[in-house]
Amino acid sequence: DDKDSGEFQTFQHYFKQINLSRCIAMVLESTVICVDNSEYMRNGDFVPTRLLAQQDAVNMVCSSKTRSNPENTVGLMTTGTLKVLSTLTSEVGKVMSCLHQIEPDGDSNFVTAIKIAQLALKHRQSKNHKTRIVVFVGSPVTSDAKDLQRLAKKLRKEKVNVDVVNFGESEENAEKLAGFINTLNGKDGTGSNIVTVSVGPNLSDALMRSPIMAGDGDIGGSGGGAGFDYMDQDPELALALRVSLEEQRQRQEEENKSEGGGGAIEATPPQLPDPSNVDLSQLSEEEQIALAMQMSLAGVDDDEVSTPKTTAAPSEGASTTTTAAAPTEPMSADDVMADVMADPEFLQQVLTDLPGVDPSSDAVKSVMGNIQKGSKNKKDDKDSGEGSGESAAKKPRKDNN
Repeated sequence: DDKDSGEFQTFQHYFKQINLSRCIAMVLESTVICVDNSEYMRNGDFVPTRLLAQQDAVNMVCSSKTRSNPENTVGLMTTGTLKVLSTLTSEVGKVMSCLHQIEPDGDSNFVTAIKIAQLALKHRQSKNHKTRIVVFVGSPVTSDAKDLQRLAKKLRKEKVNVDVVNFGESEENAEKLAGFINTLNGKDGTGSNIVTVSVGPNLSDALMRSPIMAGDGDIGGSGGGAGFDYMDQDPELALALRVSLEEQRQRQEEENKSEGGGGAIEATPPQLPDPSNVDLSQLSEEEQIALAMQMSLAGVDDDEVSTPKTTAAPSEGASTTTTAAAPTEPMSADDVMADVMADPEFLQQVLTDLPGVDPSSDAVKSVMGNIQKGSKNKKDDKDSGEGSGESAAKKPRKDNN
């Protein structure tokens, strides 16, 4: 009892740790995703096009945000046409429906799109949600560095974090966007992120390994795998879970081995022949069970009868009559059937292996009794016939002598 109570307390402690880690990881957050739909999105350097590759990445980000916490909300707008396609909502399907309607049009305006996204975040329903803007930049940023710095200071004052995905024109925009993020993060250096994706790798794969999918750096996660961040926060918990999983795996392997060994000892039920000459619909349940048992036993008997048996060679000094009587005749199917029916343990085992048959039912017991009685009578008749034959064969021998 003391051991069980100690294990329960340990489990309770780790369970609280897991729940605490999950609560930390489940950040309440409202996010506006800005999609670049400028004419540059027609380029095919990202397979199949920049726009389609961007749609896959946006889909992944939306799913990650809503999966980390069901109360999180996501909005969608474009940086080319500067339209808010979807207000903040927790329905991913609505966002995806608007996402696939985007077509390349016009030039991207980075600063104006950020301001519109900030305005949309101000009108969020839950004021306790943190605010974040995810911007995809696949075209040149025409704004100068001073405008970007002023915008970054305003966002930092409003406590709005910004994640920038720089792809396509990454080399041209790298310096401006890096300065924008550094100004936005300030002295802390955390909260906002920039990911630069060069031409070649898949945009979604590169984004999956980025800090953007890990969420806020201080809290440790709103990404797709945020639910398992407690593994890094509590090494003792991670070790305990690994040991528990290993013990469970070993226990399952031992159970599988024991089940496999028991199955090897038990006799496998023989395959029943196809009763082509018997109308099973006309038979009662008891007759069908009896027929199945006989067919099963007949299959076993055929294998035993067909097994060749070696007989010892007769000696040279033996007489002709003795040599003729030495070889033993093979047992017939009726003899084997009688022997098998006389073995109740074997019959019980065969009935247990038959699907849909309950050996403890009254119907099966009555059929078993009838079959065993018939087999016993046949065996007794056979033994009496063999005894009379042997006495008749001995008489000529006495007359000859």
